[in-house]
Amino acid sequence: MDSASGDPSSVAGASATTRHGEGPSPAPPPSRYESQKRRDWNTFLQYLRNHKPPLTLARCSGAHVIEFLKYLDQFGKTKVHLTGCPYFGHPNPPAPCACPLKQAWGSLDALIGRLRAAYEENGGRPESNPFGAGAVRIYLREVREGQAKARGIPYEKKKRKRSTVTVSAVSSSGSGVISVASGNGGNGSNNTSTIGGGYTETSCD
Repeated sequence: MDSASGDPSSVAGASATTRHGEGPSPAPPPSRYESQKRRDWNTFLQYLRNHKPPLTLARCSGAHVIEFLKYLDQFGKTKVHLTGCPYFGHPNPPAPCACPLKQAWGSLDALIGRLRAAYEENGGRPESNPFGAGAVRIYLREVREGQAKARGIPYEKKKRKRSTVTVSAVSSSGSGVISVASGNGGNGSNNTSTIGGGYTETSCD
C-alpha cells in the first residue's frame, strides 16, 4: 500500500507520538467569579438540606431565599446601627457600640446575582428562578435603604452618561455639507470599597 494512503489510525498515532507522549493540555482553572459562584451554590444547597423541614430546590421560593439572606446576617462584618444608637446615621462613629453586625447590602446584591446565574446553569428555568423573584428585589431595596440611613452612607444609582448628537445639513449648488456634533451630558463618578467577605460595595457621588 502507498504510504500516502495509509491507515488513518496510524497517522493519528504518529501525530500523537510527536508530542513526546504528552496528554491533552489541562483545562484552565476557573475564574475567581466562577469559583465563588460554585461555593455560593453549594452553600445554598446545604442550607436547603439543613432546613427544617428539609427543602428541595423545586419547592424553593423567593420567601426561602429571603430566609437564607437573613440567616447569613450572623456571619456579617458590617456594623448597622439601630435607631436608638447615638451613632445612628453617623458614617464614622468615634467609638464602638453594641449594634449588630450584618451582611452589607453590596454583599447580598452580588450574592443574589451569582445564585441567580447558578440556578439557571444547573437546569433551572428563568421564569421560575426564585432568586429573581419580586419579593427578593424588594427585600434588597429595603436593606439598601435601611443600611444607608443607619450608616449615613447613601447608595445612589449610577448616573448614565447621555450622548446627544446634532445633525445639520446645508445644501449649496447641488452639493450637501453635513456637520455632526456630539457631546456627553451628565457626569457621574463612583467610589468602590471592599467590604468584609471579599464583596465590593459601590456608591456614586
